[in-house]
Amino acid sequence: MVGLITFLAGVSTLSACKKNSEDNPPSTDSTVVLTPYEIIPPAHFPVLKIPDDNKPSVERIKLGRMLYYDTLLSNDGKACAGCHLQSKGFTTDLLYQGVTVLPHENLAWNTNFMWNASIQGTLEDAMLFEVQTFFATNLEKVNQNSTYLQLVKKYFGVNKITYKELSYSLAQFVRTLISRDTKYDRFIRGEIELSYDELQGRNLFFSERGDCFHCHINPVMTDNQLHNIGLDSLYSKELDKGFFNLSGKVSDLGKFRTPNLRNVALRKHLMHDGRFGSLEEVVEFYNSGVHKVSNVDPIMTKPGKENGLNLSSQEKMQIVAFLQTLTDLTLLADTTLSTPN
Repeated sequence: MVGLITFLAGVSTLSACKKNSEDNPPSTDSTVVLTPYEIIPPAHFPVLKIPDDNKPSVERIKLGRMLYYDTLLSNDGKACAGCHLQSKGFTTDLLYQGVTVLPHENLAWNTNFMWNASIQGTLEDAMLFEVQTFFATNLEKVNQNSTYLQLVKKYFGVNKITYKELSYSLAQFVRTLISRDTKYDRFIRGEIELSYDELQGRNLFFSERGDCFHCHINPVMTDNQLHNIGLDSLYSKELDKGFFNLSGKVSDLGKFRTPNLRNVALRKHLMHDGRFGSLEEVVEFYNSGVHKVSNVDPIMTKPGKENGLNLSSQEKMQIVAFLQTLTDLTLLADTTLSTPN
């Protein structure tokens, strides 16, 4: 869901979830019983901020997981998991209307969502957009489902299901989709060693020579900010204009949100429109293909890099070797995140 409709709709009315008390009075026949659930981020990760009104619980996470895999949310037989496959790091090999589907892993640390940051705020805001605008979930149909109606009454203490309960539940589950056990994570924890090429690739990645680390910060592998990295010199497609389509400012032409590089080696489509099909192509773009447009990010043309990175063939291979250490096999195999029984 998040990342599917990057350019297809504007920001939804996020205030909808705030009206629950007026439109949806508390249930008189059920008691909210929640078991606190502690999401423990890896020690080397940033602090995780969670809204006070949606603290994690076993029950709401379970409900969110059910919804994530249920086609009931859509009107055309789709589910969140239909385009966010666990086996692919919660993304897909397919483009959606010409747009690369962004992965759902580690969204808990995001404040900008979609390629062009058309949704900003919390994960609850992003999930509200998904059910209210992208799926346009039929609330009447959902309220006719006795299982969901009973669970929402029990876990939210309300008489009927609204977009708020759906988005809050989904946010709880998606917050648990944390990539934390890649080969690189185990290296950071001192459990294993990287190969020579992987280690050299890491050193290049986090140095001014490779210059990847300014946007793909350690360890979450994204700064969650918007950059023009010089993909295009002309913007013949609306899709390629990025944040400009929201702001209308020429300085925002071609700006896109930095993608998370975890499990990037599993992806067949890279960049917002999937124009690159391999990590080697991406590295070569940074090495020699950057367009020096007027608003290209200064990082891309720092002194000595006016004509690209000028990496050797071996150095490019080593950066790719490091990127392959960001695959999280533990996440891909975690049955607690899979289709519920």
